[in-house]
Amino acid sequence: MNLDLLSLLHDLARHSRMEADRRASSQGLTLAQWKIIIHLERQAGLSQKELAEILEVEPITIARLIDRLEAHGLVQRRDDPSDRRIWRLHLTRGAAPVLKALAQERAAMLEAITKGLSRTEIATVEAAMVRMKENVVAGLRARETEVA
Repeated sequence: MNLDLLSLLHDLARHSRMEADRRASSQGLTLAQWKIIIHLERQAGLSQKELAEILEVEPITIARLIDRLEAHGLVQRRDDPSDRRIWRLHLTRGAAPVLKALAQERAAMLEAITKGLSRTEIATVEAAMVRMKENVVAGLRARETEVA
């Protein structure tokens, strides 16, 4: 079977998402909910609109996911002090053990994905992927500029 780089990247991303979703389910979450928790851990106080933009989904999708996370006691909506139409999202104390478990799942997943690779090979792959992402983003920005 001879796969090209684009096919390999696509397949790796698809299989990684499937594995991450399986691992998230061990905590009663979906992959989408896992992503929300990770982003809120990194940047507390995001609005639902900001989070939707980061995750590239519709705001109504974020609202439903936040509803579920709030029902699980993991996320809390707080009023924005300067605009009462906006909710700011924060993790609750109850999210701490879930975050710890998900960090362990993430570490185990990374270990499984990189099994048999040396640190040098992993660093090379990371550097190459960073460069590929920069190239794709630069191309997208150039097209946006052409359209505008």
